[in-house]
Amino acid sequence: MIEYKHILVGLDLSSESGEVAQKALVMKHALKARISIVHVVEPLSIAYGGDIPMDISNIQDQIQETAAKHLSEFSDYLDIEKSDQHLIFGRPESEIHALAYSIGADLIVVGSHGRHGLALLLGSTANGVLQGAPCDVLAIRVGKKE
Repeated sequence: MIEYKHILVGLDLSSESGEVAQKALVMKHALKARISIVHVVEPLSIAYGGDIPMDISNIQDQIQETAAKHLSEFSDYLDIEKSDQHLIFGRPESEIHALAYSIGADLIVVGSHGRHGLALLLGSTANGVLQGAPCDVLAIRVGKKE
């Protein structure tokens, strides 16, 4: 059996991130693994299609500050050292891949809403992380369970 020693947990900091954090905590203890967490703040210009006819830097700064606060709260809950907390600005899929590679993570854990069909094709961060990941990826089903 593969032993995971360094788990990277990608959180979107939504209310459902608690489910992902809880399962990551169980894995941390069961595997005696190190955990790093990451939240990627996507630039508003990318999220909303490029040209925005106004200065959004203040809004982007507020998003970054709020994300830092929530990431710190999750870090306290998971007992994660400051050096293993990562708040990154960019595209979630590529930034998570790059971070996993640079810190030597052997498992990436992300939440997944279990979308299918057109919703999956139009974009799922979990699916994007899976494609091209430098290590194994575990998608934790969050939200509405059927």
